[in-house]
Amino acid sequence: MPMTLRREMRVEKPRDEVFAFFANAENLGRITPPELNFQILTPLPIQMEEGTLIDYRLRIWGVPVYWQTLISSWDPPHSFVDEQLRGPYREWIHTHRFEEDGSGTLLIDEVRYRIPFGPLGALARPLVVRQVEKIFDHRNQVTRKLFS
Repeated sequence: MPMTLRREMRVEKPRDEVFAFFANAENLGRITPPELNFQILTPLPIQMEEGTLIDYRLRIWGVPVYWQTLISSWDPPHSFVDEQLRGPYREWIHTHRFEEDGSGTLLIDEVRYRIPFGPLGALARPLVVRQVEKIFDHRNQVTRKLFS
């Protein structure tokens, strides 16, 4: 059963500036909780566009995980979508939207995800949901600080 996480936040910066920050893959480590020990494996700098593949390594509950995403949609400065090709989820589709909002920008993250391992994975659902929420809570908190 797919789950969806949606987060919205507003920052007092122009959309082009906010989009540029999120479009730079190197910044992902800055907004990821440190306990995930996030590392980009793809050589930097990464040219972001539709079709770009990005490889990462991180730790989830202390377990090393390899993650590969595809930028499946690229529409600067409005939106982009990254989809997990390999990683810990059965499905992970993260849509990033950036809307002008007066003198600032509304950031909208929507993630559709599925847990692997069928009924066994369903037992872990509350833990996984909480972890995904915690990651995006941290991301929003750090983003607010960076753009304040």
